[in-house]
Amino acid sequence: MNLKFTSPIIILFIILFNHTILPQNSKNLNGVQVAFLSDVHLQDLFGTFSDNDFKGVLNTKTGKYTLIRTMASQLHSTRIFNENYFAFIAALEDIAKRKIKYVALPGDYTDDGQPIHVRGLKKILDQYQKKYGIEFFITTGNHDPVGPFAQESGKEDFLGKEGKSQPIFSKDGMYKPNMNIEQPVVITADIAKMGYLGITNNLQNFGFYPNKKYKFWATPFSTYNSQNYNYKKAVEASQLNKRVYNVAPGFEVPDVSYVVEPIDGLWLMAIDGNVYIPKKIDGDPKDPKNYSEASTGYNNVLSNKKHLIKWVQDISAEAKLRGKTLVAFSHFPMIDFNDDASAEIKELLGPNKWQLNRVPVEEVAQVFADAGLKIHFGGHMHINDTGLRTTAKGNTLVNIQTPSLAAYIPAYKLLTIKKDNLVDIQTITIDEVKGFDELFDLYKMEYQFLQSQNAKDIWNIDILKTKNYHDFTDFHLKELVRLRFLSDDWPSAFKDFILNVSAQDLLVLANIQSDKDFDFILKNKSQFQKEWNEAETKSEQTLTQNNLKKEDFNWTGNDLLIDFYRFRSADELALADVGEKRVAAYKIVSKLFLDSKEEASKPLQNQMKLFVTIFNKFMHEVPADHFTVDLKTGAVKSLK
Repeated sequence: MNLKFTSPIIILFIILFNHTILPQNSKNLNGVQVAFLSDVHLQDLFGTFSDNDFKGVLNTKTGKYTLIRTMASQLHSTRIFNENYFAFIAALEDIAKRKIKYVALPGDYTDDGQPIHVRGLKKILDQYQKKYGIEFFITTGNHDPVGPFAQESGKEDFLGKEGKSQPIFSKDGMYKPNMNIEQPVVITADIAKMGYLGITNNLQNFGFYPNKKYKFWATPFSTYNSQNYNYKKAVEASQLNKRVYNVAPGFEVPDVSYVVEPIDGLWLMAIDGNVYIPKKIDGDPKDPKNYSEASTGYNNVLSNKKHLIKWVQDISAEAKLRGKTLVAFSHFPMIDFNDDASAEIKELLGPNKWQLNRVPVEEVAQVFADAGLKIHFGGHMHINDTGLRTTAKGNTLVNIQTPSLAAYIPAYKLLTIKKDNLVDIQTITIDEVKGFDELFDLYKMEYQFLQSQNAKDIWNIDILKTKNYHDFTDFHLKELVRLRFLSDDWPSAFKDFILNVSAQDLLVLANIQSDKDFDFILKNKSQFQKEWNEAETKSEQTLTQNNLKKEDFNWTGNDLLIDFYRFRSADELALADVGEKRVAAYKIVSKLFLDSKEEASKPLQNQMKLFVTIFNKFMHEVPADHFTVDLKTGAVKSLK
C-alpha cells in the first residue's frame, strides 16, 4: 500500500531532478551557420568628414571623390588599406547569397577605430542587417580600440592631388608636411582614435549591448544566469561603467566581453582580449598615452585580466548544464599560430622577429581548455591556421585562425553545426571582387609622381595588371617580402645566400660532402669539382627515385622564400598557387637537408636546416581548409 502511494512521488522527484541537473533539450541546431570575418580593417573610402569639406582625391574613372591611402603605404604594411573595402562587400554578398544569418567579427574591423571608419562600418552592417536579416556580433581588436580611451591621431599617407601624399590629422600642429612631396595637412576630429565608449556606442547594435530578440545576453560582471534572465536585467548590466576592472591597481578600464544566445541552443562568446597595461604606475589613469598597446593578447590576460578565465569557466559550465553549444571568438589566438615552429623561428631569426611576442604561451591553451572551451575562432595575425591542444586533464581546445580579408589569402571561416557534436568548418576564399581595380588610375598618378622625384624602391607597377583580388593580394605579399620582410626578418648572410642560389644548386648542396660552408663552396666551385660532381650524381638518383625531373627544379631561392611566406599566411590554401610539383620538390630538398649529418657548426647549413624544418611544419600541420571538429573529443578531421 505504501509502495503504491510513494512511487508516483519518487518518479516526479526524479523527473524534476533530471530537468534541473541534466542538459535541457535545446532547439535542433543542425544546419545552423555562423560566418567569421576577422581583420577586415575597413577604411571608409567614400566617407565624409563631419567637420571638414575635404573629400579625398577625385577618381576620374568613376567621377567620385575617394579617401584612399597610397599604394606605397599598403605595400609596406601587412594589411591592404583600400581594396579590402570592396572585398568586405564581396564577402557580405557571398554570405547573403548563402543565406547565412549569423556573422561574427573577431576584431580589427576598422583601420584604427576612427569615427569616419566606424560610421562607415555601421552603415554597411545596417544595410545587410535590414536587407537580409543578418545578425552581426562584434568583439574588440587591438585596432579598435587602439587604447581604452580616445586619443588624437592621424595618418600622413593618404593619397592627394598630383600623386602627392596627403596628411590628415585630428589636431593642428601634430604633423609638419614636406611641401615638395606632400599636400597641406587636413584637420578633422573624425580621424582621431576612439576608445571603448565611442566604439561601443556607435556599434551597440552588433552584440556589445543586449537586444530584446536575444534569448540570453550576459557579461563577466552580470550577476544573473540563463534561468533568471530578462532583458531589463541585461540592459542594467550592459552599462559601460558596470563593465570595468582594474588592469593594474588604480587603473580602471572597460572589458566589453559578452555571451549571447541569438537562437535557442547556440551561445556565442565574444571575448575582449585587449589588455592595456599602464606604462607608468604613477601616471594618470585617464591619460590614453599612458597605456601600452594590446597586441600581445592572451599572455597578458593570464597576468592582468584573470577574471576572464573564471567567467569562461562559469559560462562553459552553464552551457554544458543547459545543453547549449558554446562557440567562442576573440581577436587573439589561443594556440601557437606558427604550426608549432616558434622555437625554430626564434633560433633562426631571433627572439624579436616575426611578432613572436604575440605567440601565446602554452599556459593560455591549457587554462582555457580546462576552463571548458572546446572551440575558439581568433584573428590578429592575418593567417589561416588550425591549432590543437589537449591538457593533462584530457580537455581539448581547437583554435581556428581566421584569415584577413586585407591580406593573402583573403577568406572567411564558415561554421556549420552538424549532428552528434560535430561542426563543419569551411574556409571561403574571396577571389573575385567587384571594383578591386577601381582605384588603379589613382595609383598610376602616384607612381608617376614617385618617378618624377626619383624615389628609391618604388613599388612594382605590375600589381596594376592583376586580374582579380586573389592575384592582387598575392602580389601584395610578394612586394611586402621585397620591400620590407627581406630587410627586416632575415640574417644578412642567409638572405644573400637564399636570394642568389638556384634550386639545382640547393639540391647539390644538400648532398655534398665538405667541411666548408655553402657560401664558400658556391664562391669556389672549382675547388670542389669532385665533391660537386658526386653530389650531382646523388641528386639525379634522388630525382629518379621520386619521379621528378631536373625541370621541376627551375625555381630560385627567391621563389622558395615567396612560397615560404605563402604557406605561412595561407597554410594548405597556398597549394593552389605554389603547385603540387613545386611542393614535391621542396619536400625532397627539405628531406635531404634534414637527413644530412653535416656539422651544425656551419652557420648557413644550420640555418638552412632550421628554414626547411619551419617550412615543413607550415606544410604538414592540422587541416586548415575544410574539416570537422568533434566538440566532445576535440578530434579534427580533414574533408578534402
